[in-house]
Amino acid sequence: MSLYRDEGIVLRTHKLGEADRIVTLLTRQHGKVRAVGKGVRRTTSRFGSRLEPFMHVDLQLSTGRNLDIVTQVETLGAYGRPVCEDYALYTAGTVMLETAERLVEAEHEPALQQYWLLVGAVRSLASREHAPGLVLDSYLLRALAIAGWAPSFTDCARCGAPGPHTSFAVAQGGAVCRACRPPGATAPAPETFELLASLLAGDWPTVEASAERHRREGNGVVAAYCQFHLERTLRSLPMVERI
Repeated sequence: MSLYRDEGIVLRTHKLGEADRIVTLLTRQHGKVRAVGKGVRRTTSRFGSRLEPFMHVDLQLSTGRNLDIVTQVETLGAYGRPVCEDYALYTAGTVMLETAERLVEAEHEPALQQYWLLVGAVRSLASREHAPGLVLDSYLLRALAIAGWAPSFTDCARCGAPGPHTSFAVAQGGAVCRACRPPGATAPAPETFELLASLLAGDWPTVEASAERHRREGNGVVAAYCQFHLERTLRSLPMVERI
């Protein structure tokens, strides 16, 4: 039995037997890892509370035949409680965790950029640096960009014609010119295009200065773009849209 150490953020958990729990983590060096936390559901467990969604942990694992086994856990960022105590933070964070798990499909394959992006986004949620909906939209756009689906909000995504343009086509990859505009393309406000570009770039002063109506419109664009490229519905996303 070999041991290895890594740091990661807990994506989800589910029960195993009477006292164990299967934990899915996105780790810095080993990508997505599924491991068993033995006895963590007992009240006497030393690290049960550290293996909950949103927790950023340093852990030691032993390799197993099917699933690895958690042997030690230390807290790096206790984000679980502040996120779970607020409905808006929790629903936005749940979408982030679900998206990260979808984008990093293969286990034990490093996904360093996705890891650091998720850690930073969850930390921002927990500290309430920005409105949860804005943090979520910024995370989704940047996570998709890392995965190879970076949207264009200025130049035409199809022919490259310099923008700005007035139409957005999800299937084409972003803004489109009049010549490339397909049927059904939306026409967001120019301020919405600017907001989306700022969310992708992490230009928070511009994001914070945006109007609520442009944030709502941008949220719809991001949700449609994300679910199109993930090719399936995010189960947790409708809960955010009801806020």
